[in-house]
Amino acid sequence: MPPIPTARAQNVALLGQVLGQGRLLSDAMTGSAWEAMPAPDRAAAQRMAQEVLRNLERCDRLLKPHLRKSPPLFVRNVLRLGAWELATGGTAHGVVNDCVQIVAGDRKTNSMKGLVNAVLRKLTEEAPAKWPTLRVPRLPRWLREPLTSAWGNKAVAAMETAHLAGAPLDLSARGDAATLAAAVGGALLPTGSVRLASAGQVSALPGYDTGEWWVQDAAAALPARLLGDVSGLNILDMCAAPGGKTMQLAAAGANVTALDLSEARMGRVRENLARTGLEAATVTGDALEHDGSYDAILLDAPCSATGTIRRHPDLPQAKQGEGISELIGLQAAMIDHALSLLAPGGRLVFCTCSLIPDEGECQVEEALARHPGLAVLRPEAAGVEEAWRSEEGGLRLRPDFWAERGGMDGFYMAMLRKPA
Repeated sequence: MPPIPTARAQNVALLGQVLGQGRLLSDAMTGSAWEAMPAPDRAAAQRMAQEVLRNLERCDRLLKPHLRKSPPLFVRNVLRLGAWELATGGTAHGVVNDCVQIVAGDRKTNSMKGLVNAVLRKLTEEAPAKWPTLRVPRLPRWLREPLTSAWGNKAVAAMETAHLAGAPLDLSARGDAATLAAAVGGALLPTGSVRLASAGQVSALPGYDTGEWWVQDAAAALPARLLGDVSGLNILDMCAAPGGKTMQLAAAGANVTALDLSEARMGRVRENLARTGLEAATVTGDALEHDGSYDAILLDAPCSATGTIRRHPDLPQAKQGEGISELIGLQAAMIDHALSLLAPGGRLVFCTCSLIPDEGECQVEEALARHPGLAVLRPEAAGVEEAWRSEEGGLRLRPDFWAERGGMDGFYMAMLRKPA
């Protein structure tokens, strides 16, 4: 049996899959080697991978003066890990030794252990002092250019600052949010979510075992709240996994049907419903083939997820914008099908966790053009700020909003009413 990898070695493996194979961390964190690691080591490897990816530009800027040519990706990733650790308080002896051993343990890179040792020893004193002077890492060009075109340089720079800061933990309460905030020592946000700056082990928080809450970013919790009083309404959560919006609607008294294409993801919805003691009908199937009639539909459509980078720094590194045009077409088809499932006068909340207008504002404008009589209803919910309102009648949320509170995910949402 091969040895169980250390957190640092597994971190390098994760970086290789993201930067070399274009895989997301969530997909890379699988397999026997990963599962064999003790839980604390898995958590450490994941955290290190996220931070190295969040600070990739800074790591490369530290390393560049000490490399005459770029080494193979595996060695580069070891150096990136070492640079980040040394710059952020890692113990020099342990960091350097482990990084050298990781490179020495691979026959293809064994000859480069001297390089790794020399570079990291130079960074031992240099990195901590230089690190704070390095600029906030910029988004890759494939994403930065369209976002700058949409929102301007100043806004994009503010988003990048939010991405670097990472994300606090937000909770949605099954019951009273103020009571939950007091129980977990969190802050009650204007929109009704509870925020913890540092949560530690999530499952150890009060109320986890009894299902008093679930993890859900404050921005992601807002679309369901736009529907207002849903008690007794038949509502379809059209792309339900992992179930946060389903649980919100069920807790508010709606008769919810949770629909998702993936049986594995639907399994997570069922697990979350069971933990919280909430009820919803769960259906695994293609949203475009679903049939029925509903008073309201919540469509959190598949998208580029570019609004979630502050908690998923692997996303802009693993992807290069491929597939977005196909997603835009799918979103339009889902809007059209969702409208066909609504009862006359029914409401559709369309939302995406994207920063790209083509996946938000433009979708609604085009839906209005395709469907005569379709109307946008002014979104009303606690905590909604006027600055969030967009020209076509929806809400545009960005990571740099609420900066003093810790930001929020990028999201777009709009509520549409079918003609009576």
